[in-house]
Order: sequence, then C-alpha cells, then structure tokens
Amino acid sequence: MLKQVVFLDRDGVINRDSPDYIKCWEEFIFLPNTLEALKLLTLKGYTLIVITNQSIIGRKWILPEVLEEMHRRLKSTVASHGGRITDIFFCPHTPEQGCSCRKPKPGLIEQACRKYAIDLSDAVMVGDRPKDIQCGIAAGCGRTILVRAPDEPITGPALNAPAPGNAHPSVVVADLLEAARWIIS
Repeated sequence: MLKQVVFLDRDGVINRDSPDYIKCWEEFIFLPNTLEALKLLTLKGYTLIVITNQSIIGRKWILPEVLEEMHRRLKSTVASHGGRITDIFFCPHTPEQGCSCRKPKPGLIEQACRKYAIDLSDAVMVGDRPKDIQCGIAAGCGRTILVRAPDEPITGPALNAPAPGNAHPSVVVADLLEAARWIIS
C-alpha cells in the first residue's frame, strides 16, 4: 500500500493556467518554485501523481497525442530537476458529458487507487480551485491544500468562504513550494 501520496492538479498548480487552455508544450509555463517543490517532495519520499481535467481533448481542440507529448515532457523536465512524477491521470471529457472522472468527482483519484493501492487517509490533494478540494475530500484524502492564484490574496474574506459543498481545505498557501513545506512539516 502506497503511503505519502500527493495528488496534484496541473493547470494553476504546476504550470500557468490559461482561459484559452494549454494547447502545446510552448504554452506550458512552469509556475515559480514548482520544480523546486516537486524535487523536495520526491527527495522526502512522496509519490507524486497528477490528476487533471483536460476537456480540450473532448472539445477536439488538440489530439490526445499532443497531450501525451506535453505530459511526457512535463515528467522529463521534472526528472531533470530532481523530481519524479509517478503518473498522470486526466479526464478528457467536457462538463456536459457528465462523466465520473471529471473533478470535482473523485474518479481520477479512484483510477489511481486501483492502479497503485494508495492509502488515501495519508494522501494529500493539492489544487487551485474549489473543485480540486471537493475531489480530494470526496475521494477520502486525509488533507487538502488550496494554492491561491498569484493575483489572489491568501488572507481576508476569500480565505474563510467555504467552497461549494462546504469543502474547506486543510490549508491555503501561496504556491506549490509552500504546500510542499507544509506537507513535509
């Protein structure tokens, strides 16, 4: 049984998000401190698994092979900086398709558990949206971390407002490096 698993949302946690979607590797821009954070977690023995909604496939804006190449390069870049992403699970469906794998539903984490036999009570879900926190809670993750977008404050009324479905994160942080430090502390 795998312990010390960290589930990571992709867009907005690892790389810059875009309202136009990330359609190619050239648009994939790592957020500051991300590679350092992934290295730190890897060196401390954590298993890193990316779970990400990618409706860009269902919308037919890119081919699955393009997404696979982006993910191959993501894993390779992380490895070249001392980190290791064990696997990447993605939902290719649009919201209208009503699948069980699109966050906030826990289907992607359930897929990972079937493949790796993960102890969810010890797992952490890191995301930048309430739907990521809902997903982690619905799956049974022991802790959830909300990474705030760079232009959002991590204090004030937004911090105390419950996510839809009353899903409160365990902690709110400024970036993935702060999340990594909180996880290992």
